[in-house]
Amino acid sequence: MSHMATLDSIVHCDPQILGGTPVFRGTRVPVKNLIDYLKAGDTLDQFLDDFPSVSREQAVAALELARDLLTAGARPPR
Repeated sequence: MSHMATLDSIVHCDPQILGGTPVFRGTRVPVKNLIDYLKAGDTLDQFLDDFPSVSREQAVAALELARDLLTAGARPPR
């Protein structure tokens, strides 16, 4: 997965999979699980150990995309 991954290449939403909850593409693992793990103080490695169907590249790409989306309108510090 490249740094320039798109949302569609990382996340999949299908009403037939967990009621449309956004999941990592090719898995049934909700993307929210990654955020919840990190919020709880768990490491990326702990998340990946518990959800082996998610690759490190997918998880890192999701975090990079979230960062990019959250900082897209940010102004540089003065």
